Amino acid sequence: MGPAPAQAAADGYVRLAHLSPDTPAVDVYLTSQSGAVSKQVFPRVGYGVVSQYLKLPVGGYEVSMRLAGAAESTPAVLTTQVSVSAGSAQTVAGVGRNAELGLRVLRDDLSLPAGNKAKVRIVQASVQVPVLGVSLTNGPSIAENVAFATTTDYYIVDPGSWQLQIRPATGSQSTKVSATLGSGNVYSLLVVDAGQGALKTQLFTDAAKGRGLPWGGVATGGGGTSTNGRTATYLIVGASVLLLALVTGVVVRLRRRRTTL
Repeated sequence: MGPAPAQAAADGYVRLAHLSPDTPAVDVYLTSQSGAVSKQVFPRVGYGVVSQYLKLPVGGYEVSMRLAGAAESTPAVLTTQVSVSAGSAQTVAGVGRNAELGLRVLRDDLSLPAGNKAKVRIVQASVQVPVLGVSLTNGPSIAENVAFATTTDYYIVDPGSWQLQIRPATGSQSTKVSATLGSGNVYSLLVVDAGQGALKTQLFTDAAKGRGLPWGGVATGGGGTSTNGRTATYLIVGASVLLLALVTGVVVRLRRRRTTL
């Protein structure tokens, strides 16, 4: 396993995600408890949106969500505390149905895979299909019983183009997808609801070979809408609607333990 790109600096990385399918868009606030970073405000973040990583100084931060357009004086719908340590990477996500909405912190591993390999994991954010499996199209199972609000561990696989299907733990309906994974990169596959029991996926490149650091810049007042009113620049919808390939025949190391968001 190659060195983690985030470990090259005495900073940590945080990104934000909205993974609650029946919760309307929210404004997300990130506040430094020490005042080292200007308050970041990310307006109108909708379901399935994930930000790029924010490079942040070591310390404590508060992440809060308010309904889109609500005044900052309005009580937050959700609030959580995040501790950023040197070299760490975390995704703070709003998950669950609106009636049971919660903020959870997902620990990310941005260390690049060694050799001519790619590294991927599945983030299960579908409420409609609370338990799902992933398999090679017309082939063997890759992951089973992946529960809502959990993520698989990372899989080390050969890069290339693959054809997969996602299916409920019970039932025959499945979603067929394809993806191309690049050598030396780290990916997260987000599985979300598309309505009527259907699923869709978003593939995020968390770290890329040759970049040296996760995607995203230093949040020192210019990221998001800072207290001086600058325009949000970090939030993006994930790259293609694609799924990862996790073929058992090409997995070098498969850690089957699942981690709760």
